[in-house]
Amino acid sequence: MARPIRIDVKDGWYHVSARGIERREIFDGGRDNEHFLELLEACASRYKIKLHAYCLMDNHYHLLIQTPHANASKAMQWLNVSYSAWYNRKHQRAGHLFQGRFNSKLVDSNGAWAVEVSIYIHLNPIRVSALGLGKNDKKAEGQGWKQPNKEQIQARLKTLRDYKWSSYSVYAGYAIKPKWLVCDELWQMGKIGRKSEKESYRMLVEERLKCGIEEDVLIRITTSLAIGAVDFVEKARKLVRGDRTEQPELRKWQRLLPFEKVVKALEQVKGERWKVFCERRGDAGRDIALLLGRRHCGLSLRELGSAVGGVDYHAVSKALTRIEKRMLSDSTLRSVIDKTEATMSNDET
Repeated sequence: MARPIRIDVKDGWYHVSARGIERREIFDGGRDNEHFLELLEACASRYKIKLHAYCLMDNHYHLLIQTPHANASKAMQWLNVSYSAWYNRKHQRAGHLFQGRFNSKLVDSNGAWAVEVSIYIHLNPIRVSALGLGKNDKKAEGQGWKQPNKEQIQARLKTLRDYKWSSYSVYAGYAIKPKWLVCDELWQMGKIGRKSEKESYRMLVEERLKCGIEEDVLIRITTSLAIGAVDFVEKARKLVRGDRTEQPELRKWQRLLPFEKVVKALEQVKGERWKVFCERRGDAGRDIALLLGRRHCGLSLRELGSAVGGVDYHAVSKALTRIEKRMLSDSTLRSVIDKTEATMSNDET
């Protein structure tokens, strides 16, 4: 099995997750969950990590941690091995418990990204079809195509507030904070005006249930190799070192190019300056740049819109849908896209 990329950074923030093998259950909603939380406390003490947020689901878990000693890999390996050994003894089973190695993504602690990741973690219990948040429903709400009804909102709020196995109840002020959970930094990051820290955080999370969860945020958190602003992701990319043969994921990191590289390559292929064709009526140049920026730059829809001159989030989404549909029947367009990607690749080598 290929080794995943690990970036151990002093004081780095990480979104960590792990899933049961073949998506099987790893928590029974009782003693299993309790023991995992006991191990989390021990892990925080043993490796001096800060645990900012957590959520345990039936077949996976999510954590938001900070590593003052640049030891995320060692800490998470100990946690998973310790829990696996205990779980196998208790349930009289053998073999791997988790599906491969744990996933970890470096998180930008400046600005709102750490808060966004914690909200994503805390909303896991309600992100299910029964509450109107299946895969298609999430996309529809995220794009603003539909709004949850009153009954759905009430059901989501009740599920979220009653869920025992996440740190949300502490952040929202519904439960007492355990000593091993660090809340002050996220509370402060999410504070709204004169409202209390707990009330502010509760509003940030619960408002998402009423207005719909933005798909753009979900995509960035679930598919990005690092979570944060463009300059943060670029800095993270420069920290990655390794062998492509042993770590194929390196190719993904090396594809995270500055948007300027896309524009430069497209200019070469089209034989025109960006300013000449980017807003020309009927020219696909701007949409091609959006498509390649999405593929190769790790940009959110809002960041793409800003990069091409202040285009609205929804307009970028429509442009991407339009260019992808057009590619199916337009061989000339596909040729321009292929040549641009080839030019970008040559510039990197």
